[in-house]
Amino acid sequence: MKKLLSIMLAALLVGSLAFATGANEGGNGSKKNVVVVFIPKISGNAFFEVANEGAQKLAKQVGFTVKYDGSPDAAVANQVNIINNAIQQGADAISISTVDAAGVDQALKAARKAGLAVMTWDSDSNPDARQLMTSQGTPDILGKMLVDMGVASLKERGKNPDSDTIKYCWHYSQATVTDQNSWHVAGEKYIRQKYPKWVNVAPANYYSNQDAERAITVGEAVLSAHKDIDLIICNDSTALPGQCQAAQNLGLNQKKVTITGFATPNAIKDYCRAGILTRWGLWDCGIQGAISCYLAYWAATGHSMKVGDTIDIPTIGTVKVEPNTVLDPKAYTASDSGVVLLPERAVFTKENMDKYNF
Repeated sequence: MKKLLSIMLAALLVGSLAFATGANEGGNGSKKNVVVVFIPKISGNAFFEVANEGAQKLAKQVGFTVKYDGSPDAAVANQVNIINNAIQQGADAISISTVDAAGVDQALKAARKAGLAVMTWDSDSNPDARQLMTSQGTPDILGKMLVDMGVASLKERGKNPDSDTIKYCWHYSQATVTDQNSWHVAGEKYIRQKYPKWVNVAPANYYSNQDAERAITVGEAVLSAHKDIDLIICNDSTALPGQCQAAQNLGLNQKKVTITGFATPNAIKDYCRAGILTRWGLWDCGIQGAISCYLAYWAATGHSMKVGDTIDIPTIGTVKVEPNTVLDPKAYTASDSGVVLLPERAVFTKENMDKYNF
């Protein structure tokens, strides 16, 4: 009887040790082979491909899997299908740049209910549908940056943005895209305050739905409809090269019209060399993608993240979780829903653009 009891106690001890070891693999209740589904607005676009490269590099260093899953069509239905597939296939986390915050709301909430960590980056969801948003900056920062780049280029043409009646418009993807629309709204507010003589010749905006060919035809439509336009602001990485190509097709250059916006350096360098525009901007989308996927991995491995916390990200540094109100004063607030801001943005010109290769 004593011998049997000893055997049973030994077996119990081994089982307990095995459970403890398994529960602590990776630290804080984490598990091996964590899969983060990384969803761009659209696949094939340089901005999102570079973000994926950054995410894959960090995932390999840390030891988790990033599954890049997008569609060449920027449609909310495609993103909803990818989210649903992530749930069904047992993924651990999602990191998404949304095409339409309202359109993916229920799918993201279903993912959270199913136990997936849910993060956003670049373009946010409704804040109550996710945990953290990795943002390139506040709307005020980015809206002002877009306008200021235009002002600098207008001055190079001999215009006086403070006193001249500058005719301008916005060309970007869709009004439902949270990030771009918020920059447009903030930029318009900044223009009204600082440049009251400016005239928006197309208050309804021009949209090209992140379609490269459509961005060119829409760009040509802008220039044909407004032959005396001074400034076109393209707060979208597909609209900007399309607008530049449209100007080139119509024989226009930086001396005739000012074009600026956000896009990767490599997507615009040739247009800058050709004299189509003088400056544009962005941020390191590779770092942005890496941060968002790491935060998804971090949450999926049992770590809590609350407003006010700091998180150390390997090879990148320390980030702080800010309240959602840094993006919108009226935003949903909760201790487990916040924003991580990228520390820097960059303005590219002919003088510095070759220092960047993405």
